[in-house]
Amino acid sequence: MATDSWALAVDEQEAAAESLSNLHLKEEKIKPDANGAVVKTNANTEKADEEEKEDRAAQSLLNKLIRSNLVDNTNQVEVLQRDPNSPLYSVKSFEELRLPQNLIAQSQSGTGKTAAFVLAMLSQVEPANRYPQCLCLSPTYELALQTGKVIEQMGKFYPELKLAYAVRGNKLERGQKISEHIVIGTPGTVLDWCSKLKFIDPKKIKVFVLDEADVMIATQGHQDQSIRIQRMLPKDCQMLLFSATFEDSVWKFAQKVVPDPNIIKLKREEETLDTIKQYYVLCNNRDEKFQALCNLYGAITIAQAMIFCHTRKTASWLAAELSKEGHQVALLSGEMMVEQRAAVIERFREGKEKVLVTTNVCARGIDVEQVSVVINFDLPVDKDGNPDNETYLHRIGRTGRFGKRGLAVNMVDSKHSMNILNRIQEHFNKKIERLDTDDLDEIEKIAN
Repeated sequence: MATDSWALAVDEQEAAAESLSNLHLKEEKIKPDANGAVVKTNANTEKADEEEKEDRAAQSLLNKLIRSNLVDNTNQVEVLQRDPNSPLYSVKSFEELRLPQNLIAQSQSGTGKTAAFVLAMLSQVEPANRYPQCLCLSPTYELALQTGKVIEQMGKFYPELKLAYAVRGNKLERGQKISEHIVIGTPGTVLDWCSKLKFIDPKKIKVFVLDEADVMIATQGHQDQSIRIQRMLPKDCQMLLFSATFEDSVWKFAQKVVPDPNIIKLKREEETLDTIKQYYVLCNNRDEKFQALCNLYGAITIAQAMIFCHTRKTASWLAAELSKEGHQVALLSGEMMVEQRAAVIERFREGKEKVLVTTNVCARGIDVEQVSVVINFDLPVDKDGNPDNETYLHRIGRTGRFGKRGLAVNMVDSKHSMNILNRIQEHFNKKIERLDTDDLDEIEKIAN
């Protein structure tokens, strides 16, 4: 097994954890890349035009770090029970679920999924039994650590409770048995601890949690490892699977891991742009786009703005130019460690910077109430150059939050980008008006 490419990738990714002492994240200049290989980053050698690849694990960790409060969500909860006669048939929230039940649950970050399964684990632990009774899988070391922090926080009035981390950096003597009640770890190491090293007796596990399922299946090998672990568990073990998204691939995986589940998920919200005024500005090049941006700032009062760029190179250039003009600018770059990105977002949320320049990947999941303007310095396109409608909706949805009115301005600098904009208009069936940023009176009108 160790010769399989995915197994090696998992080993390399988890080996990065060895540089982390006492299970605390450190600001290191060394980080695993999307494939799990350890690479050194150098701020001076930015990959100029390379687009950022979405790293679901990093994004999920970022969400956990910046979600200090639960999200106030108006989404309806959709519950699909296997039996309409079940007493759970009318359940409308996690709180109403009378666990233990096998459960597949989906909702966005910040809605309490971690708290739900931590409560399920804590309720099943018998402290007198000095062996693992609950097992929680996370896709990466860092996500396992964040979940462990929640367990420690929620279990602080439960002094007998002991927690172990099954990660590569946690070396144990061969042949010893673990006495901790809850084990949280990554699939490769947990599988080793259960089968090869025999640290855990899987037949004594009462609750099995698979967290971040959408992130898990994005990592090659984790699906197979998770299924192999699940097959070692007793038939009466409670199985809980949680995911932020519910794509077909996640659903197929969930059905393999969780037998006879109750299902709770959020209904998809209607795509709505009713509270957001949308405009576009015609420009010929990057410098003209920057000048249009300056004209916009000179004419209207902007509380806070988010500006989206296509590449890191453009984002860095734009942030530097705005700083020269005297703006308080924050830059989110994929070169930054996740903890550093979280700190930048927190500063922006606190209003210490008024402008956040970023690319798509870094900005997902950011809710800042005072963002009044979103500017697409570059229009969002997918890898094939077609309009990325979902990203467009997500981007401009950063404004108009919490029922307030918002403003979105799109920079168009070619026939191709005009075509992209027209296709976005058609998709949402919403007219995007032209704005002349040289006409100060016109700009003032859109602000009212």
